[in-house]
Amino acid sequence: MLETWRWFDRNDSVSLKKVAQAGATGIVSSLNEFAVGEVWPLEEILSKKDFIESAGLRWSVVESLHVHSDIKTRTGNYRELIDNYKQSIKNIGRAGIGIVCYNFMPVVDWTRTNLDYYLENTGSALRFDMVDFVAYDMFVLARENADRSYTEEMGKLARQHFDVMSQEQLKLLESNIISGLPGGEVSYCRESLKQTIAEFICLGEDGLRENLVAFLAEIIPVAEEAGVNLCIHPDDPPFSLFGLPRVVSTQEDVRKILNAVDSPANGLTLCAGSFGARGDNNLVEIVEEVGSKIYFAHLRNVVREANGSFYEAEHLSGDNDMVALIDALLKEEEKRRARGLDLPIPMRPDHGHLLEDEVKMENAKPGYSYLGRLKGLAELRGVIHALSYARK
Repeated sequence: MLETWRWFDRNDSVSLKKVAQAGATGIVSSLNEFAVGEVWPLEEILSKKDFIESAGLRWSVVESLHVHSDIKTRTGNYRELIDNYKQSIKNIGRAGIGIVCYNFMPVVDWTRTNLDYYLENTGSALRFDMVDFVAYDMFVLARENADRSYTEEMGKLARQHFDVMSQEQLKLLESNIISGLPGGEVSYCRESLKQTIAEFICLGEDGLRENLVAFLAEIIPVAEEAGVNLCIHPDDPPFSLFGLPRVVSTQEDVRKILNAVDSPANGLTLCAGSFGARGDNNLVEIVEEVGSKIYFAHLRNVVREANGSFYEAEHLSGDNDMVALIDALLKEEEKRRARGLDLPIPMRPDHGHLLEDEVKMENAKPGYSYLGRLKGLAELRGVIHALSYARK
């Protein structure tokens, strides 16, 4: 597998020199300076690629080329936005970058309620607490008919929790949920969030899936011609938030998407933490079924808790069997080589813990500390080497 590293830009607290020292050879990055929906100019892509290569690394994956919300709803200026997306794909292909990771999550990107969850080893992790989230949805955002999205028991738990939360705690919770995280499209205020949520709820799951397929039907042929493989990222968490539709949460969802537009360029990002937050998702089975369409892997682990809550664990010690998953991915690479294909699967350690030396860093991004990911990469590398050695 190809070891890669998520790097944001030249202002990233983790320099490319540090990435190289971590042992990764591929960079996963984006052009964050351009607003969602704008065309990525070829010269800007090449400039960033040259900068990465000057450090002895390679820009292996684009993550993320965001899909504008108007494309997801097929409203507003979505036609021009799709044309812009096509042009960006063409430019990425011309620059020699062959993989683009994207998502089709409505309104909110990856969502956590706690960005600094204290662990027994005194590090901190990202956490999603369902009671926290429901308390916010029902009693802070006060979304219309929010109670219909949850069981009566969950509503009672959320009410009890909300009643003892301080204003400071509520402010931090709201910031964590709606103020934007690395990779997110936009930050919201309460009113804009409620308005956008209502639009997507009206669209529904079937409508959102239809719009995704319509988008892919236009984009995939362009990607094929450009030599680019698109790989959709699963919903994170892989279940409804705010009553919103979700269409990339299960193995069946993946099957529908890949079958709807049958092309080698229509692929999947296997995010172990996203799919693995649901106990009914079998990660190895997903690889065995659609492995030929997996072009990118986020290798992170989670500990699943009650009511859909979870926190991000050590890479090798959560509820996902990371050794079995890596073994399945290595088997898929063997199949590719047997067919004469030179398509190693880029993987990156994802959402590392915040450890002691970086706790006081002002510009540390939640989940993207250097030491936490360095530790995770070393652990994953050890598994890959051991499994590869056993095959000799």
